[in-house]
Amino acid sequence: MAQTETEKIILGIDPGTNVMGYGVIKVVGKKASMVAMGIIDLRKVGDAYLRLGHIFERVTGIIDAYLPDELAIEAPFFGKNVQSMLKLGRAQGVAIAAAIHRDIPIHEYAPLKIKMAITGQGQASKEQVAGMLKRLLHLNEEEMPRFMDATDALGAAYCHFLQMGRPETDTKYRGWKDFVSRNQNRIAAK
Repeated sequence: MAQTETEKIILGIDPGTNVMGYGVIKVVGKKASMVAMGIIDLRKVGDAYLRLGHIFERVTGIIDAYLPDELAIEAPFFGKNVQSMLKLGRAQGVAIAAAIHRDIPIHEYAPLKIKMAITGQGQASKEQVAGMLKRLLHLNEEEMPRFMDATDALGAAYCHFLQMGRPETDTKYRGWKDFVSRNQNRIAAK
């Protein structure tokens, strides 16, 4: 009897206070495919607290529609404007609360880590990330969204997919000699 490949749905979120992106991928075995991507447009919601409520309702609705197994969310970028950071952190927190409300494990990735995972370059532009995702997931031009927030969210989900194959360790090394001295069992003797 053939063993069936495991299937996993990953929801990616790119938090935003005006436009929040989401992307959903399905992983079967070692292959990922896009299920959906889009935005939650908050620009017409004037009150900041109503925006947070809208984020919670929409993210919960997306979770209920696609039933993700895990959430990958982009960590806020640390800029100079403290007020912007506070607003962005609140939006991210509400999206995380929606996932917690539905018992979904959460994984947070720095923008640099996502860009590095997708393009191999931490300073890649949003356009470069979108172009690479288009190639990696075999997307048509018609499937590419108008807002890069959606592809950023898809990038968070795809980054998590890539991390599933190579779990990170908490071990930090001070250099090559430190690595060698702490990993004698992994080094072949000659």
